[in-house]
Amino acid sequence: MSDETNHPNMTEIGYDEERGAVAVEEHGFDGHGEVVPAGDPFADPGLEPHRPRITDIDAKAAKRAERQVALLFALSAAATIGFMVAFTEIPRTAVVDFFPIGPVSASNFALGMLLGMALFSLGAGAIYWARTLMTDVEFPQERHRLESDPQARADAAAEWKQGVEDSGIKRRPLIRRTLLGALTVLPLPALWILRDLGPLPGDTLRHTAWKAGERIVNNNTVSLDGATGQGVRPEDLTIGSLVTARPQSALTAGEDFNNMMAKSAILLVRMDPADIKSKQERDWGYQGIVAFSQICTHVGCPVTLYEQQTHHMLCPCHQSTFDLTEDGKVIFGPAARSLPQLPITVDADGYLVAQRDFDAPVGPSFWERG
Repeated sequence: MSDETNHPNMTEIGYDEERGAVAVEEHGFDGHGEVVPAGDPFADPGLEPHRPRITDIDAKAAKRAERQVALLFALSAAATIGFMVAFTEIPRTAVVDFFPIGPVSASNFALGMLLGMALFSLGAGAIYWARTLMTDVEFPQERHRLESDPQARADAAAEWKQGVEDSGIKRRPLIRRTLLGALTVLPLPALWILRDLGPLPGDTLRHTAWKAGERIVNNNTVSLDGATGQGVRPEDLTIGSLVTARPQSALTAGEDFNNMMAKSAILLVRMDPADIKSKQERDWGYQGIVAFSQICTHVGCPVTLYEQQTHHMLCPCHQSTFDLTEDGKVIFGPAARSLPQLPITVDADGYLVAQRDFDAPVGPSFWERG
């Protein structure tokens, strides 16, 4: 048998006449090579003697720690306010030379540093408060069932109240006020960020570029630079054909082109007038030619898949299907509203034009649709 000190555990082997070799007793060895019973390898060491903190025995140290915690909370509030100022005042084009990275956006650098300082100071103040001024009592807590009984819940409530009392937040108004101040200003940067999304929409979501007499331009005839395009005559469309189109004013929209087309893109479809079920749809069309918004009323995808035999229009994003023979109503999919129809007619030159704007807002829902 090898030396006991080389083995953390050993089993003493005995001999029984009927069973042969059997394990009689299992032993372990402590750090000095002494044999101890394996079932009780360590004695309960208990808790170390409690050592009071300097703030528990020195009132001046406690007051100094209180001022330090308050300073951290005040620094958090100041950094949060600085974040809002930097977001508003630092130009987006300004840069700062940050070694060793090099030139970086001054706005991003300031926002990151100030927000990080605000969060760090708030967290550091809370931790330092807990480590130096809150109660320092140590006690073991036995495991219990996951479902608390009424007495445990009552004890938890009592412990919460005791924790509030032990924290000293009622007795230390300086910490309480600066903490509440830091927490109050912390959400304010969200208002700055949301406000930067752009001007409030007002009633712009309810109106498009279409107005009375606005000529309809065939997208297939628009030049590469988008500056020229041809209008659409009724004879240009045969039964079963589909054309994507835009208002003539989009040809000169410039930087506002994308915003305009996001609401004003339309589909022109020519059907046999006998197939149109809705009298309103016939009145808003011209000789079987009808115009509908190209923007799906679900999440705003472009609706372009047309089935000639059924006159159904399919959105490729989420398979919302609209019946163009009956006011563009939804017959399948997640869309909740019909495709808005654009009333059209012809002008003196024989081109298709809008009678007026859409009667309903185009695209997906928004909070003021009503």
